[in-house]
Amino acid sequence: MSATTIRADHPENMTHRQTMEALTGLLLVLFVAMTSGTIVSTALPTIIGSLNGSQTQYTWVVTATLLAATASTPIWGKLADLFSKKMLIQVSIVIFVVGSLISGAAQNTEQLIGARAIQGLGVGGLQALVQVAIAAMIPPRERGKYNGYLSAVMAVATVGGPLLGGLIVDTTWLGWRWCFYIGVPFAIASLFVLQKTLRLPFIRRDNVKIDYFGATLIAAGVSILLVWISFVDSSFAWLSWQTLALAGGGVLLLALAVLVETRVPEPVISMKVIRQPTTALAIIASLAVGMAMFGGAVFLGQYFQIGRGYTPTEAGLLTIPMMLGVMISSTVCGRLISISGKVKPYIVAGSIVLIGGFLILSTIDHQTSLLILSAGMLLVGLGVGATMQNLVLMVQNTVALKDIGSASASIAFFRSMGGTIGISVLGAVLARRVQENMTAGLTALGIDPAASGGTSALNLTELPAPVVAVVRGAYGDATGHIFLISAAIAVISVVASLLLKPTVLRSSLDLPATEKGPDAVAVPAGAPATKAPESDGRGAGPDSDGRGGPPKAAGLK
Repeated sequence: MSATTIRADHPENMTHRQTMEALTGLLLVLFVAMTSGTIVSTALPTIIGSLNGSQTQYTWVVTATLLAATASTPIWGKLADLFSKKMLIQVSIVIFVVGSLISGAAQNTEQLIGARAIQGLGVGGLQALVQVAIAAMIPPRERGKYNGYLSAVMAVATVGGPLLGGLIVDTTWLGWRWCFYIGVPFAIASLFVLQKTLRLPFIRRDNVKIDYFGATLIAAGVSILLVWISFVDSSFAWLSWQTLALAGGGVLLLALAVLVETRVPEPVISMKVIRQPTTALAIIASLAVGMAMFGGAVFLGQYFQIGRGYTPTEAGLLTIPMMLGVMISSTVCGRLISISGKVKPYIVAGSIVLIGGFLILSTIDHQTSLLILSAGMLLVGLGVGATMQNLVLMVQNTVALKDIGSASASIAFFRSMGGTIGISVLGAVLARRVQENMTAGLTALGIDPAASGGTSALNLTELPAPVVAVVRGAYGDATGHIFLISAAIAVISVVASLLLKPTVLRSSLDLPATEKGPDAVAVPAGAPATKAPESDGRGAGPDSDGRGGPPKAAGLK
């Protein structure tokens, strides 16, 4: 084994005040990343309308970010197991800032989609590395309480994002481009905060090889499948050579990626980690929750604005019940989990509540009472707050500290992939339902649908009043259908949650020696993990030979 360097900036040397200061920087980073997605949700109808984009492009502006985040998340996670977590977080912030600036300057939807993909690379790093950093500082038992803070910040960003986006769009002297510029100063501020406060252990090893080939195969396979989902049944038939080429090619690339990941020494997605029962079930649940939550919620802003005629600001205000549910359930569940150490009951209950919320939303049309809408959104928020972060927490509790990065990133990867697939599938279903509704409505008015521009005419200011009424009815009546699909998908998360093995969260940063192997260093419950901040990847302690003591080659710096 080549030389190893281990820095002595261990989290156990941080006081409570230092931990909270570092946590402030991490939560600020998370706020920036979360806001970048939610701020667009209410502004997107205006953005796509001003750029003369289509419904498919509407979906891809969101999908591009999620896809890039999905593809890059496992790479960030693997790098976090090998290099400085602090440095990686800062790099991902810089990438995010660059993507945000290019997005704000986009002149057409194609440029915007490309810029959002760059932004997604940074988001992929932030969504994985923030949780990795917290896991490296705080034991699982205590982490439930801190996850409550984390989820509360996510809820504030999710509530504030749509409101801020709507306000920016409705303010004539700002305009929609500031939806992308507004996060830049916060991101820059987080760089300085983290540089001063964040202290995490890391190892640096020579001759480390990251499986970029496997990551490329995963990204290519998922991308091709999403392209197929977006255009099948509209541009070509289900049974066609295009379907064979795209669907078959995507599946083949993903199968090849699995083969590669099982044979390389440093896989992007560790098969050893995800084969563990708890991790595998948590991945299935995260995949289903991501598909249901991201796929359904992203179209609420479009429903309120196009289907109901509300302004962007009003649309943001109307989504508050869902975000309030996230904030309440995540904070309360986090506190209760830290007290009891049990997490499975909250995940199961949250999954069931999530289904109930989607079933209520599946009944909506363009005239549904706002009270019914609020009840459905509140239940969805309560379900998401009780499941999302706690699935990550349960996985982190079952793996050694040396595998925290890849394990956390695996959950984030499959959750993002679920969201990406969900948005693409539900977006394609929505587009087809809207097209059918508009065709029927325009025909009833005596207007030729082929001459009206179809579903590509999202700029309602350029349409006559009778056509606007048809468009609003088409979108309002079609949205409930995608929430019914979301409810069906969420059933999978309930089944996976029920199969999870009940466990009590450990009180130490690392697993005890009996669970890691004979060469591992035991960490008593409740004691700081002073002996094993990270390892060389072979299940050993922090030193290069796995027997404890000072590192042989480089020593402490």
